[in-house]
Amino acid sequence: MIKGIIFDLDGTLVTSNLDFAMMKAQLGCPRENDLLEFVDTLPSPYMREEAMALIHQHEMQDAHQAEFIPGAAQAVEQLHHRGFPMAIVTRNFAKAAQTKLARCNLPIDIILTRDDAPAKPDPTALNMIAQKWGLPSTACMYVGDYLYDIEAAHNAQMISCLYIPNATPEYSSKADITFNNWETLLMLIEQKNLKFQHQLA
Repeated sequence: MIKGIIFDLDGTLVTSNLDFAMMKAQLGCPRENDLLEFVDTLPSPYMREEAMALIHQHEMQDAHQAEFIPGAAQAVEQLHHRGFPMAIVTRNFAKAAQTKLARCNLPIDIILTRDDAPAKPDPTALNMIAQKWGLPSTACMYVGDYLYDIEAAHNAQMISCLYIPNATPEYSSKADITFNNWETLLMLIEQKNLKFQHQLA
């Protein structure tokens, strides 16, 4: 059964207009490379610090413009009232993530950023939350909007749930659950839990 729910932040709960192509171009990062991994490979601490300062600048500009994705606030409130523990795991740095939470007034008090644990698809942050809740990882679901989110969930042995607001990406088939409208999320969770209960009966 799904007993705890962890969310991605950007593109899942709140809007984000980060231009990763521009950031990569500014830092000399190949388009096909992961930006954070590229920064880690820079040859000197000074270069890494300068690169992260640029990324932080973009992230903070984005954070001050963040708004709830339509339907996400209502879905989170519904889950809150149903008693589901909830948390957020994001590749954002802490200050940007906290700014977005404050702007959107989310009723979620656990948030882990790349300042707290290795960035997704590493499962460390997801496992930390499951341990905090005292739940087996298999009883938790991670909701995101990108391949890294699916991979992080699978690496943590959690149920993967992919939010697909627009065109369906080819990797969507790797997710355990997919949805394109926030109004349907609670129903999908209840259906999966009911199916699980019937299997046990």
